[in-house]
Amino acid sequence: MAPATNGVDLNVVFSNWLGRFALKTFWYLALIAVCLLVEPVFAQKLVDPNAVAPEYREAALKRRTEQLKISECNHKADLAKVLPRDRTAMINECLESPGEK
Repeated sequence: MAPATNGVDLNVVFSNWLGRFALKTFWYLALIAVCLLVEPVFAQKLVDPNAVAPEYREAALKRRTEQLKISECNHKADLAKVLPRDRTAMINECLESPGEK
């Protein structure tokens, strides 16, 4: 004799639960993938002086020069394998040093 289920088909209940679980898992994985793939978008881009209005071009040139100097100092810190705790001090020291690009 079959167990009493009060008219509920357990196969339907289980398949509905499994479908919801699979859909939730898919959405969670999709969200994680989007977060990982979109991360580089948040990086600061180099200023293009030609893409700004003429009255702001001089400021854009100064900003681009500053960005290139920061990028170079970051590269020097990477090559020197500076510890994260000392990285800021090293980059500031690099930026303050006159005569070096």
